[in-house]
Amino acid sequence: MKIKTKYLGEVQIEVEKVIHFSAGIPGFIDETEFVLLDLPDNPAFQILQSVQSEDIAFIVTNPYPIYTDYTFHLDDSILANLQIKNEADVVVLAIVTLKKPFYTSTLNLKAPIIIHSGNMHGKQYILNQGDYLTKAPIAPNHAATLKGD
Repeated sequence: MKIKTKYLGEVQIEVEKVIHFSAGIPGFIDETEFVLLDLPDNPAFQILQSVQSEDIAFIVTNPYPIYTDYTFHLDDSILANLQIKNEADVVVLAIVTLKKPFYTSTLNLKAPIIIHSGNMHGKQYILNQGDYLTKAPIAPNHAATLKGD
């Protein structure tokens, strides 16, 4: 199936790669189907592109290489909603807010995207636990060196 995308023009996608968000994404409740697209020449980031709306796309990344101690527990309702039975089936992504210069960009660690890779169901999960930020530095070590400036 072909879709129009915000960043890559028209692309061919496989229907079985479509991720279903039954309640949409907060702020975009009518957007229930997305696909993950690779950014050319940049394996660290992907595009979470709406299948329905060309202009709705989010840059996402795996937060664990940046925040190795990032942990949270999924509550029973999300486990049931996404039919998660095995931790290995869970993909966790953080939405990136890009800024210039790049090291000032941020990750939303407070509301990760959770995807069941087996059945392709997803949800943005707003964490009630922990002190995670909606605008966590994408380059935390760089931010620490700038504090005294």
